Amino acid sequence: MSVIDKNINLQPETVTKKDVGFAWLRFYFANEIPHCFDKYIAPALLWALMPILKKLYKNKQDLIEAYQRHMLFFNTQLSWGGGTITGIVASLESARAKEVYEKKPITIDDDLIYNSKAGLMGALAGIGDSIDSGTVQYIFIAIALPWAQQGSPLGSLIPFICFATYQLVIGYYFAQLGFRLGRSAASEVVGDKMQMVIEVLSILGLFMMGILAGNYVKVSSSLEFNLSGKEFVVQSILDGIMPGILPLVTVGCIYGFFAKKGLNVTKALFGLTVILGVLAAIGIL
Repeated sequence: MSVIDKNINLQPETVTKKDVGFAWLRFYFANEIPHCFDKYIAPALLWALMPILKKLYKNKQDLIEAYQRHMLFFNTQLSWGGGTITGIVASLESARAKEVYEKKPITIDDDLIYNSKAGLMGALAGIGDSIDSGTVQYIFIAIALPWAQQGSPLGSLIPFICFATYQLVIGYYFAQLGFRLGRSAASEVVGDKMQMVIEVLSILGLFMMGILAGNYVKVSSSLEFNLSGKEFVVQSILDGIMPGILPLVTVGCIYGFFAKKGLNVTKALFGLTVILGVLAAIGIL
């Protein structure tokens, strides 16, 4: 039973867009800091929601129960998952606080709130990781790579600053979307319009990876041989067929390895080093 303090007004305050934006900002900066094995980043989400929960639950016991609700296991990607779920939870807690205050039957119970988080955190993390970590950050890296090669500090700073700013802005958008639409926000995130954005980013990412492979993957053959008194230079022959064919084959082989064996970067790097080392030792590369 809730412990009621008759000396205070128990009516929940209205949660505003500013409150949701502030909660997202707190989650953005606290994301991986209170990371623990059994709860993962649940403490970060709770810390983000604390100002909102304090506005909603004026009774101490109700507030304690709200804190406990959000200390269960939680883990997701920062912007797509964290932003959306922060907004959705704020919306659910607002509705629940109203039911508590008006002494109505609690339809938004602990299980509903947690199951909403648990059901979304994995799906949204998959989308966020593939788009943010798998595409967007490499676009920024590709843009800044020429500066890095020229020795400019901007080559290392620009990708970090741009990617951090991008995640801050898109996470804020998803937090507001989640608060406005509640649990239906998830369908908006994976809806047709967003799928079109995802496809455009994926295509752009592929173009950038192609540019990176063509310009910065350097593999050439040093093999030369003499046949009937005529000297043949293998690299010149390959350039006549298709310039950059060896870097393309190298990237294609690595991609094929990842497709079959999973994204095991360590094995790929070790295997590539051994293969290229052997080919170089026998004079092919």
